[in-house]
Amino acid sequence: MADYRFSHQLKVRYSEIDGQKIVFNSHYLTYIDVAVTEYFQQLLRHDEQFDFVLAKSTLEYKRSALLNDLLTIWCRVERVGNKSLTMNFMITREDELDPVLLAEIIYVSVDHKNMQPCPVPNFLRARIEQFELEYT
Repeated sequence: MADYRFSHQLKVRYSEIDGQKIVFNSHYLTYIDVAVTEYFQQLLRHDEQFDFVLAKSTLEYKRSALLNDLLTIWCRVERVGNKSLTMNFMITREDELDPVLLAEIIYVSVDHKNMQPCPVPNFLRARIEQFELEYT
């Protein structure tokens, strides 16, 4: 966890498990989406605008999460490009170090009016750098 400055916790709900009584694979992307939303809400002020869309996701399933598990979704920005952000995620069970899932996701910054790719705003770039580097 030393590489991660931000985390968000959630509890696995009954509707998220499948017939094998484990979390259905697509729900991990929802968990990541919740955490990344919280990450950016922490960095942005209420009057600032930043929209992004998912461009690529790579998920590596390590173990299964179960009903009522309290999961921690760790996230960090690995790289800020001109129009994209690469983020790394790790999902663990509460008080455990071994990952349930590892992920790398590339997001593209988009203009909120026309949804076309646009540069990552300079204010956000600076805030991400400060937030991520403060911890290291």
